[in-house]
Amino acid sequence: MDYETTGKLQKELSSGESLLWSGRPQQGMVLRGSDAFLIPFSLLWGGFALFWEFSAYRSGAPPFFLLFGGVFVVIGLYFIFGRFIADSMIRGRTYYAVTNDRVLILSEFPARRLKSLNLRTLTDITFTSKPNGTGTITFGPTTSWMGGISWPVAGFNQSPRFELLENVKSVYDIIRDAQKKAT
Repeated sequence: MDYETTGKLQKELSSGESLLWSGRPQQGMVLRGSDAFLIPFSLLWGGFALFWEFSAYRSGAPPFFLLFGGVFVVIGLYFIFGRFIADSMIRGRTYYAVTNDRVLILSEFPARRLKSLNLRTLTDITFTSKPNGTGTITFGPTTSWMGGISWPVAGFNQSPRFELLENVKSVYDIIRDAQKKAT
């Protein structure tokens, strides 16, 4: 168990509730499958936005055109590198736990939010695993038009998940065992 995570989540436990597992998502910058599309797209978007802004400035365009282009430059910069920073900051302040009664997801960025899922009523659990044993456990539907792309600033909500875990199969087994004992 992760002792920093255990300390953060221990105060969230009810009386009689015991911690079975705690952990955190992989830390640092992470490339995902969706980046195969998003990296070229972001470079194209950002390049065009900078070209627009530069052309508008050089031609003496009215301030509105510069402001309009500036919005697209900012969006392009977020696409190019800001999303990696935001994703890393969110995962750096995210903690996971499994108790004998619940699954807990504590996020402390950008605001403190605790998601609690009752093991007795949790029916849709999916885990995906890579050959190295890392993976994700999703609680709820896994289909999304976003295809798993994280947009932390925009506030899109996806199904709760334990994301980018080491030994994902063992965590999945702990959840399933806890569910059997909780019923």
